[in-house]
Amino acid sequence: MSELRKANTSHPYFLTFTIVGWIDLFTRERYCEILVDGLKHCIEKKGMLLFEYVIMPSHVHLIAQHHDGALAAIIRDLKSYTSREILKALDEPGESRRDWIKQLFRNYADGKRQNREFAVWQKTQHPVELSWPEIFDQKVEYTIMNPVTAGLVTDEAFWKYSSACPFSPLKLTEEGDIERNLAGIID
Repeated sequence: MSELRKANTSHPYFLTFTIVGWIDLFTRERYCEILVDGLKHCIEKKGMLLFEYVIMPSHVHLIAQHHDGALAAIIRDLKSYTSREILKALDEPGESRRDWIKQLFRNYADGKRQNREFAVWQKTQHPVELSWPEIFDQKVEYTIMNPVTAGLVTDEAFWKYSSACPFSPLKLTEEGDIERNLAGIID
């Protein structure tokens, strides 16, 4: 993948990654929990800083950072892990859409090394380097308001899988860390 489309500096990035075919996979709690568990692992074990997030029905927005510029590798590993776990979860009892979703995942696989049989995620993360506080603030607003803008809730705090929700299952980077990281943007 082109270096222009990778989150490979130590700045924070706004990232969007999408399920192939824009399948509304994250309407089921089991798939959201797989993604949350993967994100927790990235935070706790890989040193990813997570400032904001929202899990929408077919895609995810994150504002994240890694001080060593390893964010692209972390997200690659996250997508790989969640792909495997989502495919396993599809075979669990109670998934009425299993055959349909697996067929779509098969159709999007390219037969190459990365996606021999199934493709769950689109390849890119559409990284936007947040090199100015104004851009950072705009992406924070966009991320937390996404469920409201999409007409899924009337208040951003009502969307469970969002950093705007007081009962969010993910612990975000502390505000003091955000201030220090933003100070590094304009230095």
